[in-house]
Amino acid sequence: MQKLHFPQPDLRLRKANESLQVWDVVRKKWVALTPEEWVRQHLIHFLRDHRGWSESLMAVEKKLTHNGLNRRPDVVVYTSAMKPLLLAECKAPDVAINQSVLDQAVMYNRALGVSYVLVTNGIHTSCCLIQNGIAEIEWLNDVPFAG
Repeated sequence: MQKLHFPQPDLRLRKANESLQVWDVVRKKWVALTPEEWVRQHLIHFLRDHRGWSESLMAVEKKLTHNGLNRRPDVVVYTSAMKPLLLAECKAPDVAINQSVLDQAVMYNRALGVSYVLVTNGIHTSCCLIQNGIAEIEWLNDVPFAG
């Protein structure tokens, strides 16, 4: 798999039925190691190990319904009071982080109402602080630390 611009995490990998799998510390199960999953697992470990976010307050691909459609945001981080705080949308390294990806994350946020929206393909990561609904967006220079 491609080297990403996150610190290299200590991932548990295995081969099963001729495909590579990775242990997801949030979902507590083995999942297929796709390029997008590679990015997602790097982000999860980065948030936990380098930003202080608790994996017990993370949800991965948790189903939400918006305008009658089922969606699955890649990662949602909650406060200790279980209020959604950070939403992350992960793409494979060869997928450009563009307006379409940001629009997808913002659409998910309409259902969640988080303060931070992060989009990454493991090579490029952008994070913004959203205030007053979606009226004010402030682009951040880095991924925030747990408060």
